Amino acid sequence: MWLTVVTVLATPFGVALPAAGVADERLLVVKVEPLVALARRAGLRVLAGRRLVLVTDRPERAGDGVADLPTIFDQAFTTWCDHYGLTAADTGDWQALGCLVVHRERFREAGLLPADIPSFANGFCDRNRFWLMDQSNPAYRRHLLLHEGVHAFTLTLRGLAAPVWYAEGTAEYLATHRLEREADGSPRFVATPIPDRPEDVEQLGRIEAIQELRATGRCPGLADVLAQPMADHSAIANYAASWAAVALLANHPATTADFARLERGPLGPNLNDHLRALPAWNADRAAREFDAFTDGLDYGWDFSRMAIDWTAGPSLDGSEEFIVAADRGWQNAGCSLTAGQRYATTARGRVGLGSVVDEASKLITPLESEPAGISLQWYRGRPVGRLLVAQWGVDVPGTRPRFIVLAEGAAAEFTARFDGPVYLTINGSPHGLAVNRGGYLVSLRPL
Repeated sequence: MWLTVVTVLATPFGVALPAAGVADERLLVVKVEPLVALARRAGLRVLAGRRLVLVTDRPERAGDGVADLPTIFDQAFTTWCDHYGLTAADTGDWQALGCLVVHRERFREAGLLPADIPSFANGFCDRNRFWLMDQSNPAYRRHLLLHEGVHAFTLTLRGLAAPVWYAEGTAEYLATHRLEREADGSPRFVATPIPDRPEDVEQLGRIEAIQELRATGRCPGLADVLAQPMADHSAIANYAASWAAVALLANHPATTADFARLERGPLGPNLNDHLRALPAWNADRAAREFDAFTDGLDYGWDFSRMAIDWTAGPSLDGSEEFIVAADRGWQNAGCSLTAGQRYATTARGRVGLGSVVDEASKLITPLESEPAGISLQWYRGRPVGRLLVAQWGVDVPGTRPRFIVLAEGAAAEFTARFDGPVYLTINGSPHGLAVNRGGYLVSLRPL
């Protein structure tokens, strides 16, 4: 079933891609057995699973998790097959060879690190074989192994020759996970493409990288990410932005179905053209959704609850009342403001915001809030539960659009920044939206 060998281009971001014009061909896989024989002759440690043979010069250490890596890889492989709609007939007896490296020279001397493999800082993939430098953090070691594993999978089973944002964004997206344990202590891979908690992805830092880019006004827009040249893909920020683009397109209600179909088609150099040709593709809306995603991104992001209605409603000429739900992100009030006009807002009501647990007594206390918020918990510099009123636009010239908070709390007056919709939300982390209850009744009127 495998086709002829194709030319492979080494790229600086850690994966060898097929040369242009061969995207529809699968790369001929490297035979693993002879390489395993070389590893055994060199005295390297060999750990074999069904889909991965891992070779390492790392000494065996109790509790370091290295022996679990082939099992975790096998479980992740099933998730990747589901993502791309591949069957057992498509994958056959496919297997990868991974090298977990402490000392490069040992692998060179064993014939397992060819001279034509470019120098790499953390990892590199060539067809169904890959290398990764050992990491001090077990969670990041797993992530890096799976990241390179996704490259091996997509290169050889999907004929990947796509632009760098997709190649690296998908590797990050499909490698992100948390590790759980079965009753017998065996590992269980749980895919978390958008992580729920920082402790699930120790040392990964992709969400924090996006937050830092936003805070410093350096966050790219979607068009910037899609146009990334290969040579620019060396910093964590670029990996984070590529991951964010894939996460948005794969999960946002407006794009998820079309993007899934796109991913199951040819993954060639013209992927961006195929993306723009999707029936429901709207470049302006996609750009705005990406900016809104990066503006509010945090652990536990839920696209269904954070989806935004961007419709510009009629001008607000008199007093209007709205319900702002506690289990949603930014909500369109259904009316538009006039730039420079003064407005007043008042709010009342009580919402449930989950609970807190006293570590000493284990007592569970429900959290409730009124529009001013509660001082017990803060989020992004404001009390949790506080009502926020905002407009969408560019706050500082040269930066990406964002939600600009114009008023907050139970009562406030403000000046509209733009002609356009007004949005309201109840301050808090997206991670807690699913357990929030109730809403505030908000009144808004021109002065």
